Amino acid sequence: MKKIGFIVLFLVTALALNAQDDVSFKVICKKQVVVGEQFQVSYELSGDGKNFEAPNFVNFEIVSGPFHSTSSSIQIINGSASKTTTLTYSYYLRALKEGEFTIPAATITVNKKKVKSTTATVTVSKNSNVASGSSTSAGTGNEVFLEAMPNKRTAYLGEQIMLTYKIYYNLPISNLSISKAPSYSGFWTKDVTDNNGVLQQSSTVKNGQEYHVATIQEIVLIPQKAGSLTIDPLDITCVAQIRTERQRQQGYDPFENFFGDIMGSSYTNVKKDMKSQPIDIVVKPLPVADKPASFKGAVGQFTFTSRIDKTEMKSNDAFTITYTVSGKGNIDLLDIPRPVFPPDFEVYDPKITTNSKNNSYGISGTKTAEYVVIPRVSGDFPISPMEFSYFDPTKGKYTTLMSDGYELHVERSANEGNTGIIYAGGQEAIKVVGNDISHIKTNADLRKNGILLFASPLYFILIAVMIVIFAAAMVLHKRINKFNQNQVLVRNRKATKIAKKRLKNAYNYLKIKDQNHFYEELSQALWGYISDKLNISRSQLSMDTVREMMTGKNVPEDIVNQFIDLLNSCEFARFAPGDPGKKMEDLYQKGIEVITKAEKNL
Repeated sequence: MKKIGFIVLFLVTALALNAQDDVSFKVICKKQVVVGEQFQVSYELSGDGKNFEAPNFVNFEIVSGPFHSTSSSIQIINGSASKTTTLTYSYYLRALKEGEFTIPAATITVNKKKVKSTTATVTVSKNSNVASGSSTSAGTGNEVFLEAMPNKRTAYLGEQIMLTYKIYYNLPISNLSISKAPSYSGFWTKDVTDNNGVLQQSSTVKNGQEYHVATIQEIVLIPQKAGSLTIDPLDITCVAQIRTERQRQQGYDPFENFFGDIMGSSYTNVKKDMKSQPIDIVVKPLPVADKPASFKGAVGQFTFTSRIDKTEMKSNDAFTITYTVSGKGNIDLLDIPRPVFPPDFEVYDPKITTNSKNNSYGISGTKTAEYVVIPRVSGDFPISPMEFSYFDPTKGKYTTLMSDGYELHVERSANEGNTGIIYAGGQEAIKVVGNDISHIKTNADLRKNGILLFASPLYFILIAVMIVIFAAAMVLHKRINKFNQNQVLVRNRKATKIAKKRLKNAYNYLKIKDQNHFYEELSQALWGYISDKLNISRSQLSMDTVREMMTGKNVPEDIVNQFIDLLNSCEFARFAPGDPGKKMEDLYQKGIEVITKAEKNL
């Protein structure tokens, strides 16, 4: 024990006698960075100081900092011990523009004297990754960056484009969220991300460096107008865990390094703001030459079929005929041709059903139109084949398909009526059935019996009532026609009804915690409501146009902001940390509230 005490006393005395009086204060950083890159700048003091004064970082943006760390090391050479203390103040800066700039000196107080650090020169060059499709954002290099990857940059009008956002990283990241989603002006969009809020990670090598990579979002874009369209950047944020490198001139302390790593003091959590590069898409118009008359805007690869449940029936019996379009393309937007039925057939509005399958290859599925038809007369009737035309962008030409045609045989039913008329396929084919003629009665009593209605007061009252009813019916008929012709008013009146239906669907998905379908239905409820209410086509909708139009309708600014914030929340809620069920419930309640408020003002 005496021996150990002597050694400790010796070390303390030696350290006190050999503590360094000289101090050095220097700046350490990279010499070359690119525009938009985040990089670390450290002010390192070899000695003990206080009252650190940061410089003014002109031409650079401070992302985070300062981060303060202290280290010490002991050297024993030929029985002589010395101690070195190192103070480090670190910042993470972002380069804003090209040029050669100076990292200015910082100031610190050592032994009641102010000491200035050295300066450094940093050359900022153009971000070469922008041209190749990535936006760099890193701490001391390209550790984390976001990339937008379209599967094509030239497409036909109505052709689907797959846009994938991927994040590349080679250090731990967390709290990933979308801070601003693009408006996708000029495109119909559908989010087909299929990750249930859990990012699927893999490894890849990019630019000679190994990265982890995860798909953040997959969007199907369908251009709605020809020309050159630009997709705005996607903004995301995350927290990256960056190791703080300590550079020392004097000695290396393995114990400090070991315990520093274990206790986490060698790592710093830094908020990362990343932005994908804007993407230009050239949209070609569909060719005018050889365009079929039956073409209604379908673009992709499709099949067209029909099915009827029966071809023999009695009059006043219903039958069902279904037309189905299947394939890959803008299945949600295409129109199924409407068949032509004989004039004496009662035809109900078709039931339109769309079953689409969304994945990383795009949108595919089926769309059906189911008609319920009731023939009111007997006879033989043809139902002609229907034409369906689409444009195939892979072949660059139009294709026309034909459905099956049908021959219907309708037998006379007991409740068809006593008209004795059979319709056999055309008005020229109308013929009277039966040749019996009732004989004139020879013993008829033609004497006046009872009260006659004709020319009585009741007769004239009934005539007047019928005239009034007829006039009212005519006025109502004209108003209904005028209302139906005013599509703006029709859309306006139906906006709330359709939004309620979407919200009901969203609530059903909320109960089973199906995040993807819930956010899709909620987003469609909001976009669809504002599109119908303000008479804006879906392809022209954006955050800016919504704000401009709602403000123009004198909607209070706080309601406009709530509406815009909710639209943004739907885009990135699935990536935000926390309980998914609670997020969905909160957004659902906000959706009901904001549509109710907007309805009162619009």
